[in-house]
Amino acid sequence: MNSPQIQLCLVLHNHQPIGNFDGVFEAAYQDSYLPFLEVFEPFADLNISLHTSGPLMQWLQKNHPEYLSRVSQLVEAGRIEIIGGAFYEPILTMIPERDRVGQISEFSDWLKARLCNDVEGMWIPERVWESCLATSIADAGIKYTILDDYHFRRASVDEEQLCGYYIVEDQGRTVRVFPGSEHLRYLIPFSQPEETIEHCREWAQKSPGSVLVFGDDGEKFGTWPNTKKHVYEEGWLKKFFQALTDNKDWLATTTLKHAVATTSPKGKIYLPDASYREMTEWAQPVSKQIQYDDLVHELESHPQWKRIQQFMAGGFWRNFKVKYPETNQMYARMMYVSNLLHQAASAQTQTCSQQVIDAARDHLYRGQCNCSYWHGAFGGAYLPHLRNAVYHHLLIADRVLQSAMHSESQWVEAASDDYSFNGRNEVRLANEQISTWIAPAQGGQIYELDLMTIGHNLGAAMQRRPELYHAKVRQGENENSDQAASIHDQVIFKQEGLDERLQYDVQLRNSLIDHFWDDDVTAESLMGSHAMERGDFASGDYTTKIRRNPDRIQVMLVREGNAWGVPLKVTKGITQNAGSSQIEIAYLIEGLPQDRAMHFAVEFNFAGIPDRQDDRYFSNGEGDKLGPMETLLDLKQTDRLNLTDAWLGVDVGLSFDQPTDVFTYPVQSVSQSESGFEAVHQAVCVQPHWIVRGDSKGCWSVRMTLDLETDAAKHVAADQEAVSV
Repeated sequence: MNSPQIQLCLVLHNHQPIGNFDGVFEAAYQDSYLPFLEVFEPFADLNISLHTSGPLMQWLQKNHPEYLSRVSQLVEAGRIEIIGGAFYEPILTMIPERDRVGQISEFSDWLKARLCNDVEGMWIPERVWESCLATSIADAGIKYTILDDYHFRRASVDEEQLCGYYIVEDQGRTVRVFPGSEHLRYLIPFSQPEETIEHCREWAQKSPGSVLVFGDDGEKFGTWPNTKKHVYEEGWLKKFFQALTDNKDWLATTTLKHAVATTSPKGKIYLPDASYREMTEWAQPVSKQIQYDDLVHELESHPQWKRIQQFMAGGFWRNFKVKYPETNQMYARMMYVSNLLHQAASAQTQTCSQQVIDAARDHLYRGQCNCSYWHGAFGGAYLPHLRNAVYHHLLIADRVLQSAMHSESQWVEAASDDYSFNGRNEVRLANEQISTWIAPAQGGQIYELDLMTIGHNLGAAMQRRPELYHAKVRQGENENSDQAASIHDQVIFKQEGLDERLQYDVQLRNSLIDHFWDDDVTAESLMGSHAMERGDFASGDYTTKIRRNPDRIQVMLVREGNAWGVPLKVTKGITQNAGSSQIEIAYLIEGLPQDRAMHFAVEFNFAGIPDRQDDRYFSNGEGDKLGPMETLLDLKQTDRLNLTDAWLGVDVGLSFDQPTDVFTYPVQSVSQSESGFEAVHQAVCVQPHWIVRGDSKGCWSVRMTLDLETDAAKHVAADQEAVSV
């Protein structure tokens, strides 16, 4: 039998993010991971490289250890190579160097202790690459990895040279990098197996000894829409493996490790900052996405399209933090915790035990899981349960460190710094129960409101904004709904009437947003973003002063602006006391005319309290239920409104020192996930509002109290399992 003329490396990436529902893990296991293994096992001549992310590995170890035992047996037989990576699947370029090396090294140690003797290769999360990563990867003991051939095309590598690995270098450190074939990503498993065989045959004829690499999500084998029927019930995977076996005399399916050991590098290359092609398109602003999409459709029929395409570049992954400022807020919170941990772990700091450091580090690493920091064909940043999980771990890490670093059990503190890395200072006002983050340059808004006792950010809402795929939502027609196809080509509607829910906000869904409205504004008009702002306070620049007492701190915010052209001065104070779960909020408006009234409102947005659940509801000061969270309320002359989430253990109470009208409405976005388009509940908007008229001095004032009561009983077990301090 002739020696194989070409090697094909099949690299599977299996992943479920931190915070995903247990049922999703189980469904993916039953639909993808287990049946793939069952089909693969009998084909003794085939070998693969397998990456399973840390969150999924830990879930499998707890829920299906028999699966890992079977994988381990195949590892021992030399048929599966275990590929490592960063433990909790962060975008490596997003986290500090120390955390990159730490995550990769810890996951390698975890894998070596349970599945394999050594880990030499790794998966780059979302194939987001910058040159500096070569140093981090080498420092973590990794020898090779896989990116997309798109990276290499961007580096001007010719098509015929995309058939082996290259050496990349940074600061004298080197790593081997394979180009994963985009063409194979679209062939497997959506085209007939013979098409993949023919593609490999062409390479074998024109470039004997080549190494081709397929690297993609394992979920496309059963979990993606309609693939379970196609891949397993209709037998595609079995046919594919049989076709590979039938052609083993010239086509060897092998591992990345074997390819490195048996072939020489194609050369040295410096790869540009990039990710896979589709990700670069998603990272662009929507206006540029539209232009890019139109240009591609205009040129793809051009006879020179292939030559043109190699010079077309999309966006840069880090600009997701610009496109979605909410992800920058989450990133900034992560960086705050990472820096706090670094300080606590330094030789100069002896207040934290190693137990505390280790617990905080694990929570930090979990809070770096990438999926909620961006958005494309997957729900990502728009999925509240993923954002909430990331914030939960970041806040638990913060709480663990703060508890160890403060000598008193009750404390309050405030600091001003450029926490968001935008050139403007924000304010952190915190005690042991509540952490309030304020943006004076952005309307003096509260952009993060942390319930530290349960690790929940009430401010983690998403703005409703245009997306490229909203054009498909308006068209309202399913495509490819009954056949297996790439999620990049699917158009599936999970609900009816989504086109009617396409509403866009003019600013982020924060709290303490100061509005001046027309008198006839309604909850419906506010929900539809049809009301017109009549003042310049909502997003204007406020000056800041911090008033400190030992057990009480107030952040005072002042802006001189106008409403309806009338010069006004708005002062608001935000006060927290040590040992208290209340936030005191005071408003003073000066310069009000006495001959006319003005409609003033203060907007709050509370996230993580879902709608359409019986145990999430509004109630008044007497405890009477007023409806679930999707209710549009128009309360008259009330002195208190409560929002209760019995499952989360949160009771948000907003009380007023004078009779107040209140609007409420749900905030829903229309977003895309791998399973189709859907409406996603983002927040509950609460707007107390008043018809204000100045007194003899042109002044009007109100005091509000925000009670944030928490019951962590349902989270105690989970917290104790993750950290014992």
